[in-house]
Amino acid sequence: MEIQGFTADGFEPVRAAFAGNFREYGELGAAFALYLDGRKVVDLWGGDARPEVGAGLAPAVAWEAGTAQVLRSVTKGLTASAALLLAQRGLLDLDAPVAAYWPEFKQAGKERIPVRWLLSHQAGLPALDVPLRIEDVLAWDPAAAAVAAQAPSWEPGTAHGYHPLTFGWLVGEVVRRAGGRSVGRYFAEEIAAPLGLDLWIGLPAAESGRVGRLVDLPAPEAAKAGPGGMRMRPKQSVLDAYRDPLSLTSRAFGSVRSSVDLNDPAVRAVEVPGAGGIGTARSLARFYAALIGAADRADAPGQRLPALFEPATLAEAAGPSVHGPDRVLIVNTTFGQGFFRHGGTSPMASPASFGHPGRGGSLGFADPELGIGFGYVTNGMQPGVTGDIRSRALIAAVRQCLADRG
Repeated sequence: MEIQGFTADGFEPVRAAFAGNFREYGELGAAFALYLDGRKVVDLWGGDARPEVGAGLAPAVAWEAGTAQVLRSVTKGLTASAALLLAQRGLLDLDAPVAAYWPEFKQAGKERIPVRWLLSHQAGLPALDVPLRIEDVLAWDPAAAAVAAQAPSWEPGTAHGYHPLTFGWLVGEVVRRAGGRSVGRYFAEEIAAPLGLDLWIGLPAAESGRVGRLVDLPAPEAAKAGPGGMRMRPKQSVLDAYRDPLSLTSRAFGSVRSSVDLNDPAVRAVEVPGAGGIGTARSLARFYAALIGAADRADAPGQRLPALFEPATLAEAAGPSVHGPDRVLIVNTTFGQGFFRHGGTSPMASPASFGHPGRGGSLGFADPELGIGFGYVTNGMQPGVTGDIRSRALIAAVRQCLADRG
């Protein structure tokens, strides 16, 4: 497997880890980028962008420098950033009731739920009593109306549980009401354009030819006992929750009646802010680098843009809002406002890290203490929601390189 791209001096172990993912962990096509103190130090890609599955895996289209990929739940970090930027600008109060911006949300005893509980997965709305149809997803308004009408699965604020799909319509509709634009448009105009990012919530037609194809894969045998014997197999309680069609876990991940095909151009073109974002690894890394500090302009390296988040906003994103048993994922999780925090089943670089994984493997995060923005995207969707052996291998290599730099 030929790996394309570059690594700055001292980051050669990252290239080796990226190549090792293809050799040892079944990688099909992927890209990885790393920013350090606002400057790009790693930008790698390789493999097949659109593998076809038949009797075996056959190469189709080589992954190129500009190949973009569906991000799955990595998208939630983009969506959260739009909400936090609105709050930073005084257009959204995280402590105000959601119903202050979205009156229809008052239904089913939800009058007092504050905006911040949507971001921290405390609202009790991970599942829908009547799953959405694909036409509801494509139209937006029916999806927003469904989550507004839904009664909570637990008393809001007393527990938390990951909202795998409903998060996007909950937070996205608040962004639309408070910001006067859809979440995809707000992100495009206020974040992606100023930072020069190839990141989209709702893919423009002109970019459709750049996107790789997602392929579901089993975890390779080498990944079932992680580095140093780390346990990678899920606990039986987790497996049971996913297998039980009546469990909150199954109902949450089944909030759309027939599974949304993220390879469908029609789905890619609309805004699915919980799982349907699309982008490149270098833009994902740059996005996270720009949240925490000044970053080089994409079109003019050496010219710096100021950090997107002010200190108070960064504290909302990176500070732990909730920690403990997750009613949907059946493991302990920690969330800031819209972002996973480092630890447990969602390892990042250090306790200061915050970001978001995507089901199947992709991962983006920032670490304000280490000064890094991390972006990994893949089209080989191996089992897992919050952690993946391939991203862990890259994280370990990055930590090694930073330690060696002193």
